[in-house]
Amino acid sequence: MTNRKILLTEDEMPRQWYNILADIKLNPPLGPDGNPIKPEDLAPVFPMKLIEQEVSTQRWIDIPDAVQSVYRIWRPSPLVRALSLEKVLDTPARIYFKNESVSPPGSHKPNTAVPQAYYNKISGIERMTTETGAGQWGCALSFACSQFGLECKVFMVRVSFDQKPYRKSMMEVWNGRCVASPSNETRAGREILAKFPDTPGSLGIAISEAIEAAVSDPSGKTRYSLGSVLNHVMLHQTIIGLEAKLQLAKVGDYPDVIIGCAGGGSNFAGLAFPFVLDKINGKAIEIYPVEPAACPTLTKAPFVYDHGDTAGYTPLLPMHSLGHSFMPPPLHAGGLRYHGMAPTVSQLVDEGLLTPKSVNQLESYAAGITLARSEGIIPAPETTHALATVIEEAQKAKEEGREKVILFNWSGHGLLDLGAYDKFLAGQLSNFELPEGVIAESEKVFAHYPKPAHLKRG
Repeated sequence: MTNRKILLTEDEMPRQWYNILADIKLNPPLGPDGNPIKPEDLAPVFPMKLIEQEVSTQRWIDIPDAVQSVYRIWRPSPLVRALSLEKVLDTPARIYFKNESVSPPGSHKPNTAVPQAYYNKISGIERMTTETGAGQWGCALSFACSQFGLECKVFMVRVSFDQKPYRKSMMEVWNGRCVASPSNETRAGREILAKFPDTPGSLGIAISEAIEAAVSDPSGKTRYSLGSVLNHVMLHQTIIGLEAKLQLAKVGDYPDVIIGCAGGGSNFAGLAFPFVLDKINGKAIEIYPVEPAACPTLTKAPFVYDHGDTAGYTPLLPMHSLGHSFMPPPLHAGGLRYHGMAPTVSQLVDEGLLTPKSVNQLESYAAGITLARSEGIIPAPETTHALATVIEEAQKAKEEGREKVILFNWSGHGLLDLGAYDKFLAGQLSNFELPEGVIAESEKVFAHYPKPAHLKRG
């Protein structure tokens, strides 16, 4: 009988993260003067240890013992063979998923929240600020800060703050403070509210508020934390793919297709980057980041230099972007409502190593229902985007009569997203595909910025 779960012991958990910057080139982030920023320019925002990881080109970076100790609360996470889904789809494909919903906050997010809290703690920092979309990241950082005795303040995108009140409750249980963004607590928030009092908010706005709150602290004991996009975040998440490799090796399998949902890029990169290294070295693998059709950053937006936040506090980052003033529609997959994409993911798309896809809201929720009724777990709305593509690939394998191995990341559970499922089941959700004119208008935001080079390996 085929095992559903493929497990690792705590002793088998990887002891190092994989850094993809050892194997690709990346355009540098730029300061206000148009020149590459220096590590010391980031010191008011991040502790030096994280800045060193942000710019490092060392392939393997050790995971500190204190971080491993907290990881062991839920890691290694299970690799699950989706036998019931395979049966429902009547597919010859073997489908596996890495179940990141088993963490205390219910998602992949603490894989980076824990090391970020640790490095801030040993640097003498007392409090951290951050933004959150659907609330998963705010919960993860609140959890991580509680593990290391740090204060945590979270600016949560207004539409998700209203849609998902129990995310705020989770943060408060872990002693985090959660406010709706835009808020009256920062200059950036007040300016947005003055112009757009009914705005649903965006991750770009929330990032601006969190950065401002950190750098304006007169004590100098506050730092900012980002849950996606940046290199050190992608680095920490690679424990997902590294574990998956070890688990698949136990059953003698290797993926033909790798799939993950993509908003800022963290859960996708965490699963995919260790396999991207194999693809760079000649393995034949298809790797799909999947995003909402309502926020088509990778599939429709240009590869440009743009700010990571609405107010322009961040450096210019080389990424696929819809424009930092872009206001995404209030779709229920709040964690995928970001205007940009991680520079590393964007670079890999530019090189042709990744093939981005987009799916609409109704298709993704239908996939989530199919998975819940077969595998039993209710997926987060973000995860359902990956699931829609998994089903498509499994059906393609059936049509071709060809066995293939599909690996995807179950980035989080949907137990606090049942309001959205209620609306889907009641027929109250609709699709929204971004009109071309909106993208053309967004492009004006960064038209005067420098253009990133189309770098190639070697």
